[in-house]
Amino acid sequence: MEKAFSHIIPEKTRKASLYDYAIGLFPGLETRSSLKKAVKRGEVYVDGMPVFSSVRVGAGQKIDWKPGKSAGPVYRMNLDLAFEDDHLLVVNKPAGLVVSGNRFRTLENALPAHAKTSAAEDALENPRPVHRLDSLTSGLVIFAKTRQALLALGEAMMAREIEKTYHTVVIGKTPLSGNIQHPIEGAEALTTYRRLETIPSLISGTLSVLKVVPLTGRTHQIRIHLSREGFPILGDKLYGKDGFILKKKGLFLCATQLSFNHPVSGEKLEISISPPAKFNRFLEGEKKRWEKYRNSGKNSGQSLKQQGIE
Repeated sequence: MEKAFSHIIPEKTRKASLYDYAIGLFPGLETRSSLKKAVKRGEVYVDGMPVFSSVRVGAGQKIDWKPGKSAGPVYRMNLDLAFEDDHLLVVNKPAGLVVSGNRFRTLENALPAHAKTSAAEDALENPRPVHRLDSLTSGLVIFAKTRQALLALGEAMMAREIEKTYHTVVIGKTPLSGNIQHPIEGAEALTTYRRLETIPSLISGTLSVLKVVPLTGRTHQIRIHLSREGFPILGDKLYGKDGFILKKKGLFLCATQLSFNHPVSGEKLEISISPPAKFNRFLEGEKKRWEKYRNSGKNSGQSLKQQGIE
C-alpha cells in the first residue's frame, strides 16, 4: 500500500463539497476525475469513515486518503455497535445475516461504513471477525481492528477464555437448570443453561425462556443440544419439530453477552444487550392468547390458526 495522507480542515473554513474542497489537496488527486475515482474505490475517509460520494465538509473535520486501502464492497444497512476502540469492536448482528463469506451481503462487508479508522500502527485494512454466529442467530460478534487484537482474541477463543451467553425460547418446560454433554460429530460438547421463565402456550403447552452458556464451540451446538434434550428452540427449522415453526418470526436465539479480557490493555470487558424485541412481543402475545382462550373456552385449533403455524 502506498503512503497515506491526512488533512484537517482549518478553522473558519466555510463548508463545501468534498469534490470542490479536496481537489489538489494531496499529490495524485490534482483533478476532479482522480478524486472521484479514489472516493468510489473507498480510499477517501472523512472523520475516520469511508465515503463513497461527495459530502459537505467543514472546519475541524479530518480528510484521509489511503491509496490502495479500499474498503471493498460495502453492504449498506443499519448496524448497532455495542463497543468500539482502536483495537476491536463488538457489533449486534441482525438475524438472517451471515458474518462473512464469499458473498456481498455479509456483516463484514457492512462494517466499513460504521467502524472508525484505527490509529494503531498495525491496523487492519478492514475489521476481521474473531468468531461467528449462525445466519439465523442474532447478537454480539467480536471484530478485530488490529493484527495484535486478531491474534490475541483468536488465541483466547481457542483457549475458551471468551465467555458467550445466549437467551433463547424453547418448546416445553425445562428443568430449572442443566448441563448438556452430548458429543457433536464425535467431539466433546458442553452446554449449561438456567431457566428464567415459563409461559403457557396454546401450541406446545409451555414455552421456556433460557439463559444458555456454551462451554465449547461446536457448530449449531446450542440448537443441537437443546433439541436432543427434547426442548427445541422456537422457530428452528433444522432441529425443531414439524408443525411448531412460526411463519416469518425466525429463530428465537440471541447472543446477548460477551465476557473477555481486552487484547491490549488486559481490562475485563463485559458487553451485553437485551434480547430482540420480538422475544417479548411474542411471549406477551402468547400470554394474552392463553388467557383469552382459557376465559372464552374457544376451540384451541382456531387460536393456532391465528398464530400462523405452518
